[in-house]
Amino acid sequence: VRLGCDLLRSEEEEEAALVRLCRRAPTDKKPEAASWYREQGNREFKRGRYQAALRLYSKAASHQLPGSPEVSVCFANRSAALLHLGHFEVCLEDIARAESHGYPDRLLPKVLLRKAECLLCLERLQDAQEILRVLESKIALDGVMTTHLTRLKKLSQLKVKLGEKERCPEPAQGAHGGIQGEPEIWEENSRISGASSSLNLSFDAERGRHLVASQDIMPGQSLVKEEAFVSVLCPGESLPLQDGDTAWDTRATNADLYCHRCLRQLLASVPCQGCSYAKYCSQDCADVAWQQYHRTECSLGALLLTLGVFCHVALRTVLLAGFAEVSRLVTWSHRGDKNLQSPEARCKALSEAPDVGAGSRGIPGCGSNGRYQSSYQALFHLLPHTEQHSPEHKFLCTLSVVAVCKQLQAAGLEAAVLNQESPQQWSKPKTCEKTSDELSPELMIVAEAMLRHVLQLQCNAQAITVMQELGPGDGAVVDKKPVRLATAFFPVLSLLNHSCCPNTSVSFSGTAATVRASQPISSGQEILHCYGPHWCRMRVAERQQLLSQYFFECRCRACLEELEPGVKSVVSIRNSFCCPKCQAQMQGEGDTLCCSNEACATSASRDHLSGRLQDLQQQIKKALDLLRVGKADQAIKMLLKCQMDARSFLSPEHLLMGEMEDHLAQVYATLGKWQEAASHLKKSIEIVEMHHGPSSVETGHELFKLAQILFNGFAVSEALSTIQRAEGILSVHFGPQSAQIQELQEMKACLSQLPRNILQRT
Repeated sequence: VRLGCDLLRSEEEEEAALVRLCRRAPTDKKPEAASWYREQGNREFKRGRYQAALRLYSKAASHQLPGSPEVSVCFANRSAALLHLGHFEVCLEDIARAESHGYPDRLLPKVLLRKAECLLCLERLQDAQEILRVLESKIALDGVMTTHLTRLKKLSQLKVKLGEKERCPEPAQGAHGGIQGEPEIWEENSRISGASSSLNLSFDAERGRHLVASQDIMPGQSLVKEEAFVSVLCPGESLPLQDGDTAWDTRATNADLYCHRCLRQLLASVPCQGCSYAKYCSQDCADVAWQQYHRTECSLGALLLTLGVFCHVALRTVLLAGFAEVSRLVTWSHRGDKNLQSPEARCKALSEAPDVGAGSRGIPGCGSNGRYQSSYQALFHLLPHTEQHSPEHKFLCTLSVVAVCKQLQAAGLEAAVLNQESPQQWSKPKTCEKTSDELSPELMIVAEAMLRHVLQLQCNAQAITVMQELGPGDGAVVDKKPVRLATAFFPVLSLLNHSCCPNTSVSFSGTAATVRASQPISSGQEILHCYGPHWCRMRVAERQQLLSQYFFECRCRACLEELEPGVKSVVSIRNSFCCPKCQAQMQGEGDTLCCSNEACATSASRDHLSGRLQDLQQQIKKALDLLRVGKADQAIKMLLKCQMDARSFLSPEHLLMGEMEDHLAQVYATLGKWQEAASHLKKSIEIVEMHHGPSSVETGHELFKLAQILFNGFAVSEALSTIQRAEGILSVHFGPQSAQIQELQEMKACLSQLPRNILQRT
């Protein structure tokens, strides 16, 4: 850290370069950007594209200065989009925000009318009547009645609706709307927080800390339920601004779609009052984030976005832990860091850490009571592998951490970092004998802890993923894919070692992770988690290369089998090229591939076949673009042509063959041709099962789509059997309370209530 401080000095080239880079990721509020986004939102609203308008009004609100009357107009405009989308409760919240931010009195009748309409839709008749009375009196007081003629007409229509609802109240809704799955039996481990009582914590020099089954475990059984100690939203792809560029990006990224604290999906975001970047699902989330860390991070937004999510996670980790705990553990680490090169020495030193007593049986990270908790102490004891990172990587991490700490000091935020209670002290850092290029002793400790955490993240970062809808999501069949949403530290989840053929599945709900058994696990067997490279998706050489970042060589069953002489990866076989003449498999390790059929003896260049594959993928992308703009017939023609081309050089089991069947099913479903859609999706499922297995999460997602298609096509008996199979797979991976299971159960309940004569015909 001292070396980094000496290298990164103000008014020198490196610091100037960093300032230039930060200009490409601005997070300050720009009223001119707010006006531009609002105009774009108005344009989308007039076209009837209310979802797009909603996002643009949110972007506009995030750029408006707090307290300005313009921000109230953004909330009011957004409430109009919410009303059209049927989100009545959230619409009322935005109307309240508009009123509290000084919405212009002359425009108030329009908003009150919207409020009355929402209340009417929510069956809150008395509240609606009260608003209509207020509205009538406001309009009567206005001297120029002609300006309100349209509203008066709408008002009279609403009063008629209100009278009808009072005379004919709608019957009470049945309880079938929220079908609940079977409650899960859960008993927490007395020695590992958030872990099941069916697990034990073990330690050895080869595997380090790891979890072992203490009893036989069934598929679908929950093993770990842990809230992230810290998480930071990954901003997603956006267009970086070039120097002098004034264009603003209208695309929605993760930063616009999810709460920056709890990671819930955003509908009408609450913007941070200090920056244009941070957005929250509620004022409560915004207040908690500000109190815990955002008051420190807010002015550093551009720097943190420039340096990357690992640096951001490291800073937020020390802010959440508190300076007293950070200082205590950093001070302890100075006593033991000279002898931590071997696992045995590391085990001994770590077991002597503060709060670690005899009850822990020498397992690092446990408290004095022998319990391993999801705490900063456990996080601090995750291995940073300092001696194994390259000097170049450590150098870059050091400069990044020092840049953050110098910015904290320059911005007068040192007191906030040191957790001084009085708000008046936040801008008054402790004075000490230092030049502007030196860090205070306290910030040196913060920098050292941050550097440790940045290095830890390479091996211990957990990606929080979410199933995100592809396309507009308003069709009868919703296609989803997993996307990385945030980067987090989970101290208990980090205890799980890697296997390319794991026996667990991990799912996320907001910032909480749940680990479930994906197959039967016998007592004494280790609990294993896949860090990314799975044997179904990659060859052993590719997996080993990706796993090198974790500083170990994988010796799991799948890797050992594939490394045997003469054994070829199933991924290589299934995703292989086939002979253009006889369709037999092409084989060979070099640039030239030969037909495996000796009677044929055709050869082809690997580069030529790879080029054809890339061209095919481009054509498929164009077909999907046609579908997005409503040209389904053209999309079908192009996909069928792609399919014919693919059959001439790809093996029938190639994953791309399955993807094309999936895309064709999607297009036919868009046209309401359910039988054709089901036929293509069944072919896709065959290929997915071949690659990933019949009980894989990938097969579960495909069966979920097939259930939607069969449900919409009234193929009742087949739909019910598909729903049952999809439920069986998805409940193992996501639990009985997941959204997909709830939807499957609702479809099943709906089909079961059909008249007997329809059930017999279908």
